Amino acid sequence: MTGFLGGAYLWVKAAHIIFVIFWMAGLFLLPRYLVHHQEALGSPQAAEWTRREELLRRMILTPSIVIVWLLGLALAADLGLFDGGAGLGWLHAKLLVVCALSGYHGWAVGYSKKLAVGQGGIASRRLRMLGEVPALAVIAIVILAVVKPF
Repeated sequence: MTGFLGGAYLWVKAAHIIFVIFWMAGLFLLPRYLVHHQEALGSPQAAEWTRREELLRRMILTPSIVIVWLLGLALAADLGLFDGGAGLGWLHAKLLVVCALSGYHGWAVGYSKKLAVGQGGIASRRLRMLGEVPALAVIAIVILAVVKPF
């Protein structure tokens, strides 16, 4: 069975994976920036961390998440997700984790903007722990997409 993407399916899938890698690179980096930025609050280095975070968001994170979602939804549609296709429990679970990861992305960007105006509030240790969320999400997503356990 060939979906609407036809012969372009593998190219779309490759592009999706490439932009997932870009997005994850940004999500691995941003929390570390947040820790350093929070520790620099009140010092001249805080402005530099604000600039770095803005560049990371503008050049990597925002374009990547948009492209990941667009290509991912096209791939999901091609597999029959919106047609009630059978055997896609793994994809539903993957989408749930991706939605949670997208929420985490939004939280991290929001916290970055709070730090930019000098408002911290999360203990450095907790902030460091929160930085591991993307790694845990990637483990779940890769297992779901490759193993397709259900």
